[in-house]
Amino acid sequence: MEQVVLVNKSNRKLGTEEKLEAHKKGLLHRAFSVFVFNNKGELLLQKRHSSKYHSGGLWSNTVCSHPRPGERYISAVHRRLHEEVGFDCPVKKIKPFIYRADFDDGLIENEYDVVFIGKYNGPIHPDPAEIETTKWISLSALKDDILRNPQNYTFWFKKIIKMGIIKPF
Repeated sequence: MEQVVLVNKSNRKLGTEEKLEAHKKGLLHRAFSVFVFNNKGELLLQKRHSSKYHSGGLWSNTVCSHPRPGERYISAVHRRLHEEVGFDCPVKKIKPFIYRADFDDGLIENEYDVVFIGKYNGPIHPDPAEIETTKWISLSALKDDILRNPQNYTFWFKKIIKMGIIKPF
């Protein structure tokens, strides 16, 4: 059973909870979102596998996940880059924010999400259990598509893009 770290609005640890239970109860917990750019300034997107417990089949940032209990954010970021997209790269922390989203299936995302950006230009080896496909896209083309097709993107991804904090590394 995968555990998430429960926190208050200041990111102070309150305890742990099984991941799905935390999402059923809407408990605030630690998460991270990674945005990886290439030398052309394009962002690597992933289409979440349709079998994911929520937001399956939607486009999102390169990697998003949760640090494990006792795991530092930066260690979790590098672990999940390797696990989800099959590579690792330098990253830097941009900004934390809190968001909440209620989904049709009854699950609730309530996350203290720390945003990271990175740069990478090599081969991609996505985990087929996590990701249906990937693509590189310019920020301008992405923003245009989000305006035309917002239903194709995850809630947190649209929120982060709207914040205007994501720029090529």
